[in-house]
Amino acid sequence: MNYPELALIAFILSIVFSIGGVGSAIAIVPVMGWLGIPLMSAKPTGLFINTLSMLSATLKNIKHGKLDVRFGLPILVVATSMSPIGAYSGKLIPHRVVLVVFVLFLLYSGTMMLFFRPKKRNGENHVIEGSLIGGIAGFLGGLLGVGGGGIISPALILLGYEPKKVASTTALIVFFSSLSGFLTYWGMGTLDIRLLLWVSVPAIAGGWLGTHLMHFKMSSDQVKKVLGVIMYLIAFKTLLVALNL
Repeated sequence: MNYPELALIAFILSIVFSIGGVGSAIAIVPVMGWLGIPLMSAKPTGLFINTLSMLSATLKNIKHGKLDVRFGLPILVVATSMSPIGAYSGKLIPHRVVLVVFVLFLLYSGTMMLFFRPKKRNGENHVIEGSLIGGIAGFLGGLLGVGGGGIISPALILLGYEPKKVASTTALIVFFSSLSGFLTYWGMGTLDIRLLLWVSVPAIAGGWLGTHLMHFKMSSDQVKKVLGVIMYLIAFKTLLVALNL
């Protein structure tokens, strides 16, 4: 296993994805799988990256008064509860099926990046739909090791909620759901500490750098379209791996 190569890949992917405001675990986890790392070790590493990056984002949101805890609470509770269930399910679901689910998740996230258009919403009654979104996102986030933000954020924006409120709320939810999923994998004994350190440290550094680069004359719409294409490419490669091609 080439740890320096993994570290470099994690650093680059984190820069690119953080410029687009997206957690890099969605790309890092399948790439680790391509390089021969068992998914049950790659997934807790991805969740650890999400936990630290979303903690940083949440603390910034709290400092600047941008966090509406009441809005995100129903989603947070359900997502955090479902993440360990998703993690445990990874032991029961065949490897190839997990890869296919990953492909579908990437296609969904890529499509949202490329084509979704926000709409205005009348009213704020979101408990039922928020809980449903949180349950799906938490389960898949735990199963795939990606936290679920790629489902929560576009889904809420498509339902008409204000994008800035959605961004700050998603960071809080993904922090807790990623942490619960990570602790579950740790409890199952699938955590590879050496892998975790080699990948997470450069990933966090790359995320910090990408967040700062985001403020320098870069169109977020253009960046998100590039990320959408990248997700499609990763989905295609992951599908080939699933089919043993």
